[in-house]
Amino acid sequence: MLDTNATRRAFLGFLAAHLAVPNAALARDILRLNASEMRTHPALRIRLGEDFRLQLANDLDAPLALHWRGLRLPNDMDGVPGLTGNAIAPGDRVDIGFTPPDAGTFLYHPSLRSHAAMQMARGFVGLFIVEEKQPPQTDADLAILLSESTDEKGERIILANGRRQLETMALPPQARIRLRIGNGSSRRMMAIGIDGAIAQVAAIDGQPCGLFEPARQTLPLVPGSRYDLFFDLPNHADANVSFVLRGAGEATQTILRWRTHGAARALLEPFAGLPANPKLPVRIALEKSRRAELVIDQAPDGRSWRLNEQVADEIGPKPFLSIPRGTPVMLNLVNRSKLAQIIHVHGHALRHIHALDDGWEPYWRDSVVVPAERNLRIAFVADNPGKWLIAGGFGVGEGPLGWFEVN
Repeated sequence: MLDTNATRRAFLGFLAAHLAVPNAALARDILRLNASEMRTHPALRIRLGEDFRLQLANDLDAPLALHWRGLRLPNDMDGVPGLTGNAIAPGDRVDIGFTPPDAGTFLYHPSLRSHAAMQMARGFVGLFIVEEKQPPQTDADLAILLSESTDEKGERIILANGRRQLETMALPPQARIRLRIGNGSSRRMMAIGIDGAIAQVAAIDGQPCGLFEPARQTLPLVPGSRYDLFFDLPNHADANVSFVLRGAGEATQTILRWRTHGAARALLEPFAGLPANPKLPVRIALEKSRRAELVIDQAPDGRSWRLNEQVADEIGPKPFLSIPRGTPVMLNLVNRSKLAQIIHVHGHALRHIHALDDGWEPYWRDSVVVPAERNLRIAFVADNPGKWLIAGGFGVGEGPLGWFEVN
């Protein structure tokens, strides 16, 4: 069932692991998952400026840690065992609390390298939504998390909020939809699109961007990435609009369909986009930036990852970069391996720098894809103190690991 309201999800259980929000004001709606419902992905929602408090109890037989992807949180809330804290041992529990600094669509998922992919595959992953204090006017604000599973024949399938297909929604003609989409799989690349309406992208990886229409109404969705789309339904009854999964050489899979019904709602003003995040810089002073190179390759035996010629299968004892708070940083990510790398930088929002000059793409990311045997430059302002992970690979729990320190 689609999560269409702003009710806070107060309890999440994953098999025997659970999140429990102790604040009574947040405990109005309780959702429990068990072994028979482990493919359900709840969206946690709060409003910008509100405190979020929960207790994470680990009743599994394996250690557990939780990362809040894209959220620029205090370092001790980042959920990286061995760098920002310890994993939660079986039978233990820990209190987690923070006040998100930004509105947007984010993701929570396990982060302990040895167990994360398995725990995600079994359903322990979801969207974390921080609503604006004054959200734009819409008729539906919908959250869909796509994930990968297997059917009864053992074939790989894509699920949306734990289901193969969501129920058709009936809305008035000219209704405005906000659709928040996230890829909660551990390593599945997807292509998504809207058929029957003109969708515009308003945010990427939780941060507002300049409003644009996707080419051919199709967007790439790599593991961990998110988009906020806005579109209006057609102005007449009995029209169909679909959110679809496009496959290379495969039939298009309809995830959700809207059907217009009844009298048209009053036409809304054209959507002008989301306001820019005032906490992010308008311009990064690249001419003053600290520049560094991060070279990714594999050992000759193909069994180990290396960063700058150092073994990087685990978090190392030293940062590859140590910088004062507020320093602009430009990283040249050099991928010498034969595998594409999703590079996820914790605790910061990134700009993708152009290959031929120091211009940047007009959006922020928390991750970028570096193709095999290619390089890509990113820039950010190191404004969040602490020890921050940079993780590679094409999914959670794989690829090289490094970290930098902001003093």
